[in-house]
Amino acid sequence: MNELPTGWTSTKISEVAEVFLGKTPAKHDYVSEGRYKVIKFRDLKNGMVDFKNAKQGFIKADQTLLAKLKELRQGDVLITSAAHSGENIGKKCSYVSSLPPEFQSIYFTGEILNIRCNDETLGKWVYFFFQSNKGFEEIQNAVTGVHLTGGQAKLMTVPVAPPEEQRHIVAKLEKLLAKVGACQERLNKIPILLKRFRQSVLAAACSGRLTADWRCSANENNELPDGWRWILLEELLLKNGGIFDGPFGSNLKTADYTESGVRVIRLENIGHLTFFSNKKTFINEDKYQSLTKHTVKEGDIIFSSFITDEIRVCILPPLNTKAVAKADCFCLRPHDNLVARQYLTFQLVSRESYNVLVASVHGATRPRVNIKQLRKLEVRICPLTEQQEIVRRVETLFKIADQIEERYQKAKAHIDKLTQSILAKAFRGELINETDMRCEQSTLSQGDICKQSSR
Repeated sequence: MNELPTGWTSTKISEVAEVFLGKTPAKHDYVSEGRYKVIKFRDLKNGMVDFKNAKQGFIKADQTLLAKLKELRQGDVLITSAAHSGENIGKKCSYVSSLPPEFQSIYFTGEILNIRCNDETLGKWVYFFFQSNKGFEEIQNAVTGVHLTGGQAKLMTVPVAPPEEQRHIVAKLEKLLAKVGACQERLNKIPILLKRFRQSVLAAACSGRLTADWRCSANENNELPDGWRWILLEELLLKNGGIFDGPFGSNLKTADYTESGVRVIRLENIGHLTFFSNKKTFINEDKYQSLTKHTVKEGDIIFSSFITDEIRVCILPPLNTKAVAKADCFCLRPHDNLVARQYLTFQLVSRESYNVLVASVHGATRPRVNIKQLRKLEVRICPLTEQQEIVRRVETLFKIADQIEERYQKAKAHIDKLTQSILAKAFRGELINETDMRCEQSTLSQGDICKQSSR
């Protein structure tokens, strides 16, 4: 703010716009449907207002009630003014580019601060500024506790460029940020595509399609390829200690945890074919001595009993300490001469296994399977040599997916920074120069001449 470009000024937002909070209707004023809509802070998304998202977002057609509320207008800039923590205030900033015609009127609650400019260009200018890091700092400086009051908000300062320069900068921002937004939309599709790709690879691996060329079987018209069969999971596990659960809840409580010692493997460590090693919990040696029968070791298959949208299972990697499994973390130890451990995890996370286990889960809020159900799960088995080839091919394909995902993360981080970089340049007066303005003015003039000629 102290080093503004020539011709720019720094002014209080209240000097260039109306600044006011909304009004929140009482609970009994809401109805299930209607033509009078109320927007809440959760409806501010990605710089826009989600008019279709609000739950119980309709109020009575009572003129006395409506007269007390604050009505939304096209061109308004909306900022969250209340949150569970002060640092979240202002993180949602939206511009009302248009109002849906299906509503008679639209209002907004007291959790939203409205900045209303009479000029459209200035309104967009203010919106872009409060989207920037500098604008967010202004909001945060005005926060008291977990609220942004109307009085404090009016003291926020904004840089203001001359009207003609504003128009050029806003136009350039809209153009550049639209391209950034399009890039973000395309990037956002990549995780979905990668997930589908991995699922397809697993489906092909578990059905035998992935190794059809390797097998070179003459008879591939059966439900299972030649040499494949269904088998109960318990038949692939060691007779003694082949499957067990962690200790009953009261035998291992949160109060038993220590800062170091013997590792405790918990549900939060188990991912979909991934072990999350960064989440660490320990117990002391004395406590461990009472839980030794629950000891798990490198190479054990750890299965989460809770099943939601996918099965979570992984192979325990090397650890630098002894470890025990907590309750609801099943440990599976297969016969190495019957099944490759990695191959078995692929079968366990397959869609077929998921469908069977989901159909038998207990508990409505946190559905989970028990050891008996897991023992009786049928999985597909093939010769060990083919299992090993399947594991090799899956890992090769997953490695390619991982490389793409790594590149995606780098691109996403770059794009996320790009928006703030563009906004910072805009409000330093570096986004356009005099040549850009002259060129645009010349283009506009030529356009006017063409319009006049056509008339």
